[in-house]
Amino acid sequence: MRLLNEYTGRGPTKARTYISEDLVTVVLQDTLTRGERSLVRNGEVELVLASRKAYQNTMGPALIASLEEILGRKVLAFLSANHVSPDYAVETFVLEPQQHDGGEPAEGAAAELASEPSPISAVEEESPRAAKSRSAPRSRR
Repeated sequence: MRLLNEYTGRGPTKARTYISEDLVTVVLQDTLTRGERSLVRNGEVELVLASRKAYQNTMGPALIASLEEILGRKVLAFLSANHVSPDYAVETFVLEPQQHDGGEPAEGAAAELASEPSPISAVEEESPRAAKSRSAPRSRR
């Protein structure tokens, strides 16, 4: 979320991370800037998606480096996509297979089990802006 804010001037209000054996997926909500939302309302969806793709290409190396540092594992592939209505983004990282007993990647039944899409953990994060707006009393004019 921090990197998105650094690159676009605004981060998402919600993020949830799913981690399984060799896959990390981050689902982001409410990612578009005020200007991008304005463009979408004016029918410029493709322009917004192209702009988001350019941001993702630019920040991809930083996202990969950050994840590799946190997990201590190599990222083999980074995939990213946006959807404007509703406003969601998905960042997915494919990790190098972990070495198992004897230093070899898992094979046979162990590899099949490892490839099952069973999340080991899910981490949900809310931006400070979203938490503040949720807890602030709303004034009526």
